[in-house]
Amino acid sequence: MHLLRSARFPAIVLLAAAILALLLANSPWGAAIVGVKETYLGVPGVFEMSVGHWVQDGLLAIFFFVVAVELQFELTNGELNSARKALQPAIAAAGGVVIPIAVYLAFAAGSDAASGWPIPTATDIAFALGVLAVFGKGLPSGIRIFLLALAILDDIVGIVFIAVLFTDGVDIGMLALALVAVALFGVLSRASGGRGRVAISLALVVLAITAWVLVYLSGVHATIAGVALGLAMAQQPALRARHALEPWVNAIVLPLFAFSAALVVIPAVSAGQLSPAFWGVLVALPVGKVVGITLFGWLSLRIGNRGAAPHLSIADLLTAGALGGIGFTVSLLLSELAFAGSPLIRDEATLGVLAGSAVSLVIAAILVSQRARYYRRRGDAAADADPVHADPNESRIT
Repeated sequence: MHLLRSARFPAIVLLAAAILALLLANSPWGAAIVGVKETYLGVPGVFEMSVGHWVQDGLLAIFFFVVAVELQFELTNGELNSARKALQPAIAAAGGVVIPIAVYLAFAAGSDAASGWPIPTATDIAFALGVLAVFGKGLPSGIRIFLLALAILDDIVGIVFIAVLFTDGVDIGMLALALVAVALFGVLSRASGGRGRVAISLALVVLAITAWVLVYLSGVHATIAGVALGLAMAQQPALRARHALEPWVNAIVLPLFAFSAALVVIPAVSAGQLSPAFWGVLVALPVGKVVGITLFGWLSLRIGNRGAAPHLSIADLLTAGALGGIGFTVSLLLSELAFAGSPLIRDEATLGVLAGSAVSLVIAAILVSQRARYYRRRGDAAADADPVHADPNESRIT
């Protein structure tokens, strides 16, 4: 279980799943595998979805639940529990959203791909922290904390986009019932444990499934149910649930989603014939994120109180920006949603997500390695100069 909870494991498995899906989709077995993804499962005439939607709307709701629990903790007890702490990453996150959108629209404005502008706004926290774990030995904890806060704020933006932009024809009655189920879930999660803990846990599972079904039937994207449940649950049982679910999310939920989303046939066309969605995402992730996060992060140091957050140099901000360009999971979901009615554009946007995230990953690995070496050398020099007073936590990721 330790491996399944490590920062490196999710990044490696996600990457492997996406590569495998691309290879299989473009193999002689590609049509058959895509056919399985489009097969409908459920109770005929009552509740049916394709295999792809069971993964995207069903399993991914568990991932969003885990994200929401982490968000709840950070907002109450963590790195975002005050305006002072959140100021710098919030301003940087704003740049990491606005600039990629502008870059994307520079390619796609006025075309049928313009609706994909939310795609390059996301940061895949699992991938970003995985790169830090692999290449960042020696980085101070301040950089990791900044990236974590930045990625969580990006997740909030992605959740808002999903809830607002990709909701059509809301059934108010179903949504009201879903809110009742979520409220009951929150109240019951605060009940005392004791000998009734198993019964309460089973009731919570039933209420969670009920809320998910009702949200799906309401017309709101079903993953929002996971967000609502994670925010409504009492913090201590929520953290226990997150701890229990984390290995399954890392080993099954996210790899299955990455595999499903990356089942894309690479178009046999010239570069000039590719959709603006491909080029917009490809450039917006590695370039827009780096420029946006670095520029707005630099501005935040001058707007806010320098004592409000760990001081980050331009080189640190560039590194965080490159890590922020690894969009992957949420970007893939946004791609699926933005072009649900245009499979060809959706596939090219998905390829843009994979390629842009790969470019960001390589750039981030290089920058993280360089910054880690810099901090290790600086830490060694400080230790040699004053071995008694050197900060033992300065060169270690927490």
